[in-house]
Amino acid sequence: MSASATHNPRARCERARSRLVLIDLQERLLAAMPEAARAEVERNAARLIEAARKLGIPIEVSRQYPKGLGEVTAPLQQALDGEGAVTDKTAFSCCAEADLHTRLTRGDQIILTGAETHICVTQTALELLEAGVTVFVVEDGVCSRDTGRKRNGLERLRAAGAIITNHESVLFEWLRDAADPQFRELSQLIR
Repeated sequence: MSASATHNPRARCERARSRLVLIDLQERLLAAMPEAARAEVERNAARLIEAARKLGIPIEVSRQYPKGLGEVTAPLQQALDGEGAVTDKTAFSCCAEADLHTRLTRGDQIILTGAETHICVTQTALELLEAGVTVFVVEDGVCSRDTGRKRNGLERLRAAGAIITNHESVLFEWLRDAADPQFRELSQLIR
């Protein structure tokens, strides 16, 4: 764990400060991923989408060159149910798109899911960290075609100060307390 994550007073996801970001979870890109990784990312991203929608957490969706890589996968479109701001891009980092960069740097906690871990997720996270944003990378919500490259991307991000987490931790940190009125419904997402 990096020193910045150790001393970061915001190292716990807080619903009022969070923004969920789905990076390039598109049909043709995810089709290139190992099947188990694709299924895990779609399942876990969908859970976070549903929780974010019910808790009023903003959702951002990027699409890398949709003409070539297609739309966001059908399961995730269904989970989004029309929610989330969609930004098309050709740059690998989401921060290269001015409007999206502004939205991502206005809050102070960004929760990242997406593909590929070592390319678009890494470049986006590094730029957000440079801008002083607290970045959580959902380890079971990101994927790469090669598991070694995913691992390398996560190691680089941890060393740079990103907080590597998992979808269940994010969900329960957003809820914070079993007395939360949404607890019963949202805890069902992980059963």
